[in-house]
Amino acid sequence: MATQCVTKVELTVSCENLLDMDVGSKSDPLCVLHMNTSGNQWFEVARTERVKNCLNPKFAKKLVIDYHFEIVQKLKFGLYDIDNKTIDLGDDDFLGEMECSLGQVRCLLLLLILYFNLYISAEEIKDNRVVNFEAEARKLDNKDFFGKSDPYLEFYRQTESGWQLAHRTEVVKNNLNPCWRPFKIPLQSLCGGDLEKPIKVECYDYDNDGSHDLIGIFETNMKRLQEAEFDCINSKKKQKKKNYKNSGVVSFKLCQVVKEYTFLDYIMGGCQINFTVGVDFTGSNGDPRSPDSLHYISPNGVNEYLSAIWSVGLVVQDYDSDKMFPAFGFGAQIPPQWQVSHEFPLNFNPSNPFCSGVEGMVEAYRQCLPQVKLYGPTNFSPIIRHVSRFAQEALQQNSASQYYVLLIITDGVITDMDQTRAAIVAASNLPMSIIIVGVGGADFTDMEILDGDDGRLRSPSGELAVRDIVQFVPFRKFQNASREALAQCVLAELPQQLVTYFRYKKLQPPHDPNPK
Repeated sequence: MATQCVTKVELTVSCENLLDMDVGSKSDPLCVLHMNTSGNQWFEVARTERVKNCLNPKFAKKLVIDYHFEIVQKLKFGLYDIDNKTIDLGDDDFLGEMECSLGQVRCLLLLLILYFNLYISAEEIKDNRVVNFEAEARKLDNKDFFGKSDPYLEFYRQTESGWQLAHRTEVVKNNLNPCWRPFKIPLQSLCGGDLEKPIKVECYDYDNDGSHDLIGIFETNMKRLQEAEFDCINSKKKQKKKNYKNSGVVSFKLCQVVKEYTFLDYIMGGCQINFTVGVDFTGSNGDPRSPDSLHYISPNGVNEYLSAIWSVGLVVQDYDSDKMFPAFGFGAQIPPQWQVSHEFPLNFNPSNPFCSGVEGMVEAYRQCLPQVKLYGPTNFSPIIRHVSRFAQEALQQNSASQYYVLLIITDGVITDMDQTRAAIVAASNLPMSIIIVGVGGADFTDMEILDGDDGRLRSPSGELAVRDIVQFVPFRKFQNASREALAQCVLAELPQQLVTYFRYKKLQPPHDPNPK
């Protein structure tokens, strides 16, 4: 896999003179990045934060993507005015878009590109250190007539073209002595990895209408940040006031540089990805002998279930050394008693449900299909809990050596939704991810709920998921796309989910991923 490692590129986006789509206020812009590597299929890879009431936004969140030298990667930057909390962009105002290739951006490394009102700067990520901060301030100037200032901080990095926004903290409401939540900034974004390079910090009083008031500014570098407190200076106020001292003091309880391991660091350091597939054999799929059935194998030897297994399995199997994968079915009556089962091995061998590689899973599916009776209902929780038991054993080893991925391929609505939610919330504390591929034309609203992009999933008892571990993809969006496009979208969140888990558990790769 070392030969397949790719360069990561960080894109910084800012805009000027955006359209104002709101009445009584200003647009609340957000930038969405889509990518296309083949055909006409675009898929979302990243999005910035929303900046409220601003027509000249500087987005603090970086768009990080993989750069493949050998592939033409088309990019599309879309600007939207966001006026609600849903993740869907269909109900938001479209402000404009720009298309280019990643090669065009990357060839202009560290330079700015102007396309109408959209600026993009790109930089190759070579440093995986981050800075953990705990910041507080005292005696900040009060900028509000009623109440007190609502302060936040912005950190800027010095570049050849000027100051570039690296991070923006949250707003602390109505407080002149704020203590911000702990946050982290990639060292490369903050100072390019140079501990002596200038850093600028600006402190503002947040206003709902976007006219934020400057409280004060100070300049420093990483070496000084670790050992001092800083006067916030407002130059206009200093000129007017003879005995001016400062507009408040900012100090750092924590300023710690640490190495943050990447997905490839964990893989190259010995982490194994264990892949399990679960296939829906419920009656709503239709009689497999009928061409209308989702389980009908065409004369070309394919159906949507097989396409999903091939697409995802071919990618995941490269991360598992023995390439032996358990494969299960659910929702069918199985021989010899013809009882309904929701976690039966496709090879009908409970003591050894493993298949050799993707080819073995495909063959087991083909052999199983004519031997079972499609039935129901569509229960997900048994197979989720089945894989969770293995992930629980890996958790007890207190090592980053094992991670589990469950691929569920299904055609319809979940009938044990409450039990499934509870199983997913419990699994969110385990080294495990769940990928759901929806085949056919059913209503997959429930799947969108399980995919935590709109917010963290809750169990029926109210327990919050520790992290988002579910990725849902409707197959119909990729019917005319390449196998690679489906795999890329299906697996888009997996690397970050794996990394987030091991960082949450403070686990390092089993061995040094970059030995000298």
